[in-house]
Amino acid sequence: MIVLGIESSCDETGVALVDASGSQVPVLLAQALYSQIDMHQAYGGVVPELASRDHIRRVLPLTQEVMAQAQCSLAQVDVVAYTRGPGLAGALLVGAGVACSLAAALGKPVMGVHHLEGHLLSPFLSADPPEFAFVALLVSGGHTQLMRVDRVGRYELLGETIDDAAGEAFDKSAKLLGLPYPGGPALARLAGQGDAQAFKLPRPLLHSGDLDFSFSGLKTAVLTQAKKLGEAMEGQARADLAASTQAAIVEVLVKKSLKALEQTGLQRLVVAGGVGANTLLREQLNAACKKKGVRVYYPELHLCTDNGAMIALAAGMRIQAGLAPMRRGYAFDVKPRWSLAEMTM
Repeated sequence: MIVLGIESSCDETGVALVDASGSQVPVLLAQALYSQIDMHQAYGGVVPELASRDHIRRVLPLTQEVMAQAQCSLAQVDVVAYTRGPGLAGALLVGAGVACSLAAALGKPVMGVHHLEGHLLSPFLSADPPEFAFVALLVSGGHTQLMRVDRVGRYELLGETIDDAAGEAFDKSAKLLGLPYPGGPALARLAGQGDAQAFKLPRPLLHSGDLDFSFSGLKTAVLTQAKKLGEAMEGQARADLAASTQAAIVEVLVKKSLKALEQTGLQRLVVAGGVGANTLLREQLNAACKKKGVRVYYPELHLCTDNGAMIALAAGMRIQAGLAPMRRGYAFDVKPRWSLAEMTM
């Protein structure tokens, strides 16, 4: 069973092919990705209309590239999958429209995929994939969630952000420090030159007793420190504030993840989403979990950001689990706001 996956939820256009034959984890055959970072840098963030237009330009050439890489013809594709949500409405409509049109032309079924489920399952494409059941820390864009994952389609929300997500805290703090878009990676790089103990920043909800997150207060604290520094926020001072900000975000993520493992009694932790590529987060999670005898799993670094491989994979794993809502009707909609809890079976 060959699945073609198309991702267009935000500022990356991704296309991939996986082979979901049999009961083994789907095998990635080929993938291609185009990032719009250079285009959006001039605006300091993603411009939805520009993102949508660029997806239109990129998706078909990327599809052709993937088919050529895999030495596969469109006639060999069994299912066309696409990101149905959450994400930017216009960007999602591009991927959905192309996927449904292509499926209709081929006379093949089409399948809408939850973007976060793609991230959640992406570590199964790594060289060291996890086994069910596990706790998942989802840190992707505007989403920070802890989930209990018993199997494909069986997810229990343990905690989530009540305001800004971790990725937003990185990006907004970076903007306050005058760093370029995308802010998260830029802040992490600068933090490597700073002293994480230089500024005492809050760790919101760290001792709340639950597994929810809140990062808006941290962003406000960074703003306050930046204003206090004023023109002095250059060189080492800026690096110190970046390091202190990163340390605060990472500490909250690590300690909440450990608490989730303790509450569930599970011995596996999966970390997925763009923030999962953060070096300090990986180092501290690895060290803390090693002491607890817990295994930690990550997607490969190139699969942490949005990509077509995770969409094709999620579709393939749902097909294998008998949960695939495949259809041959080609009318479509998208769900810019879509809770992962709705995918639980």
